[in-house]
Amino acid sequence: MKQRKTIFIPGNELEKEFWSEGLLVAGIDEAGRGSLAGPVVSAAVIFPQNTDNDLGCRDSKVLSEEKREFLFEKIYQQAICIGIGIIDHEQIDRVNIRIATRLAMTKALEDIYRSNVHALIDGNYFEHPTIPFTTIIKGDHHCFSIAAASIIAKVTRDRIMKEIDSKVGSLYYFAKNKGYGTAEHRKAIQIHGPSEYHRNTFLGKIIQNE
Repeated sequence: MKQRKTIFIPGNELEKEFWSEGLLVAGIDEAGRGSLAGPVVSAAVIFPQNTDNDLGCRDSKVLSEEKREFLFEKIYQQAICIGIGIIDHEQIDRVNIRIATRLAMTKALEDIYRSNVHALIDGNYFEHPTIPFTTIIKGDHHCFSIAAASIIAKVTRDRIMKEIDSKVGSLYYFAKNKGYGTAEHRKAIQIHGPSEYHRNTFLGKIIQNE
């Protein structure tokens, strides 16, 4: 008999540690870090204290587009506030994607910051001189606030990439691949050359590896 794959739903155990101290928690995650084109987008989500993951928020990458869109609306309804940070492809080329991701996360957090907030951030790379934070590797697997942020960031960025797709005449299939390096996308770059929305620093690595 075929074994069913276990579906892991992140809980709020990490949030509870800070809620017990009277703090609010901001979950933060990003989307678009590995894309060849378009921005990197981060989201920060603060839920009311003692909120359970009744929505079933999970890492956005394991959800269908339809499910992400559904949860996107529900998260906005349930959250106290949501912040968005966007760093475009030109700035990514200027500073590198690692720093650009941190800048996007900082913008999202500062957009909603208040004095009684502790940030839970996906990954292991973040810096801020005044805002208290904890980084968590695979945070969207363990922390429902981060999972919610991953959904907000992903849906927000997908919508941006669909807008870009309409501007470039669907030459690169951005509405479908969201700027990631699919075989179809790479072939389109070979045929048409890069668009004004491509990240030049990423394209150089692709050309070297072709």
